[in-house]
Amino acid sequence: MDAIRTQRLMKEVQMMRTDPPPGIACWPVSEDLTNLEATILGPDGSPYAGGNFKVKVKIPNRYPMEPPQVQFETQIYHPNVDTSGRICLDIIVMRPKGQWAPSLNVLTVLTSLQSLIAEPNTGDPLMPDIGKEFEQNYGLFLVKAKEMTKKYATEGDSSSSSSSSPS
Repeated sequence: MDAIRTQRLMKEVQMMRTDPPPGIACWPVSEDLTNLEATILGPDGSPYAGGNFKVKVKIPNRYPMEPPQVQFETQIYHPNVDTSGRICLDIIVMRPKGQWAPSLNVLTVLTSLQSLIAEPNTGDPLMPDIGKEFEQNYGLFLVKAKEMTKKYATEGDSSSSSSSSPS
């Protein structure tokens, strides 16, 4: 299984280097490819626009039979992300409770995470108070989300998002 995992991860890392989706960068931080780091730019039109969110990705021994473990390193005010960076996203959970399938990959997870940032799932919030605020007092939610994005996800330099990944 280890050789299959390594071969697949090499292909995925190469794909992320040569053809990354807009607003997402991902690279290995260990030679064995089991620890990856990613950045996701806050989607335009969202309270996270202009933010550069760091995410760590840990690849389990049984990947792709098990999903990668994904966690925000950058604080974010979001109904589906708790204060320690844990994420409520169905494709990083095994079936039957989740939707992970071996046909999915790290890039799919990061793209789904980018979509979740733009469009929170308030029907299944990890942070119920923030989910309720999103639904009942969206203006206040926007203010708080923008404040946290400015405080934790921007460095005051628009070039900072590209300088964090290795060349």
